[in-house]
Amino acid sequence: MSSCSERRPRRSLIRRTAAMAAAGTAVAALVSAAPATSAAASAPHTADARTALAAPDISVANVKAHLTQLQSIATANGGNRAHGRPGYKASLDYIKGKLDAAGYTTTVQQFTSGGATGYNLIADWPGGDTNNVVFSGAHLDSVTAGPGINDNGSGSAGILETALTVARQGAKPTKHLRFAWWGAEERGMVGSTSYINNLPSSERAKIDGYLNFDMIGSPNPGYFVYDDDPGIESVFKAFFSAKGVPTEIETEGDGRSDHAPFKNKGIPVGGLFSGADYTKTAAQAQKWGGTSGQAFDRCYHRSCDTSSNIDDTALDRNSDAIAYAVWTLGGA
Repeated sequence: MSSCSERRPRRSLIRRTAAMAAAGTAVAALVSAAPATSAAASAPHTADARTALAAPDISVANVKAHLTQLQSIATANGGNRAHGRPGYKASLDYIKGKLDAAGYTTTVQQFTSGGATGYNLIADWPGGDTNNVVFSGAHLDSVTAGPGINDNGSGSAGILETALTVARQGAKPTKHLRFAWWGAEERGMVGSTSYINNLPSSERAKIDGYLNFDMIGSPNPGYFVYDDDPGIESVFKAFFSAKGVPTEIETEGDGRSDHAPFKNKGIPVGGLFSGADYTKTAAQAQKWGGTSGQAFDRCYHRSCDTSSNIDDTALDRNSDAIAYAVWTLGGA
């Protein structure tokens, strides 16, 4: 997550999903919510508890194996995976190799920031209605201080394993699935901003929603859900409700990660977060466990954000929630 402390005011999307989940058993999935300039909009897609059964259980062991690889890459490249450093490009190459082998169409986009070349990796799963795109993303870069395994190896590994599970199952979603790993988020969402600013408005209008995953395995975790779009929010809340896990509205990272450039273009956004340098309260510790009076992630933007800086339960739950949202919203 970017260290930018700016808090952007929330603003209503031009068109929002009207349906909401009820009691965690009925989920109103995302209605295509394009800007007013677009004529493209899909019919409402609803999903009930059967979607929860259809959505796969993401292997946390596989997610952790990706984190081990990212840690090894950082260790071999000066201890980090930061923009403009060799560890970042090696991380991107690792993920691209996995996706290419699984049958994704991958594209590497270049941009420049701080005098260095940066890279975004975009992966499209063949099939589905390309006029209705369900887009999941995470930033792949770390800060220069450390390997960035929670921030944001965790989100990057979670969406990678979800994407690979789509391929293993030969999923045929009704909507088109797209995944992205962003560069230079730690410099102010540079990669994602470059992507969305250079995407033609006709292509932006095809994005039904963007889902962002930045820090999903914090060692003293909370369970925070973005409240930017009610339709997307309801899907995540229904998942956690069914698991008996209470959630809170995400406020710590508002405007500080890669959903912000999409939101600023009028695209519905949502996502998950397990906490950074804010302090866990006694009330939060009572409902989630962990230690009150300590940060959700004491190693945030530090050298100790290594593969040991992960809570397996949070990583597992949030990875499963990613898959649930992709299957539900994508009609997989």
